[in-house]
Amino acid sequence: MSNLFANISEKEMLKLKKILRASSQKFKKNVNVLSNVNRDDFIALVDYGSIELIYTDYEGNKTVIEELETGEFFGTLTSSVKNEGISCITKEDTEITFIEYDQITNDEIIKNDFYIIFIKNLIKILTEQLNTRNTRIELLTKRTTRDKLLSYFKYIDKKTGDGSKIIRIPLSYTELANYLSVDRSAMTRELKYLKEEGFIEQINKKIKLYY
Repeated sequence: MSNLFANISEKEMLKLKKILRASSQKFKKNVNVLSNVNRDDFIALVDYGSIELIYTDYEGNKTVIEELETGEFFGTLTSSVKNEGISCITKEDTEITFIEYDQITNDEIIKNDFYIIFIKNLIKILTEQLNTRNTRIELLTKRTTRDKLLSYFKYIDKKTGDGSKIIRIPLSYTELANYLSVDRSAMTRELKYLKEEGFIEQINKKIKLYY
């Protein structure tokens, strides 16, 4: 993932953060970040750690909308964080920097040389996150649990890019079921069938692909 402050000096970054009224907060694991935000429009950058944006419907069913890691960001203009059913849960100890969105077009920042660099970095990260979201949408359009799993494994293999076809799933079974929007028990059964039919082989916590 690209760095929002790439090619900006330490001195310029400190000045930039001051103009943007940026402030950083640290959160423990399993904390709802949104319950600690008192801003109308903001961008939140994950400095380190990881979070999940989760939608909970009126029956209590949870769906993982998006997973964000170090260098990625979310906010009122990129996600439906103002929806009452949305929560933003930390998966581990996490630090997040909050930026007031209206400060991005502040005249004080626009006149600085590093403004263009900052905007280019912002657009680059947005593009990368948009590609990830599009992949998620494509996965969710698959009709069966099997198709979703096989497509997800291929996505992880391509993302790793080492050509070994040995992947490590970065999610627990519960998290993976939520991510793919499938029943966990049905997913576990399908994984068993995929092993028996020779599509995959489980090697400790890794999976070898044969398709």
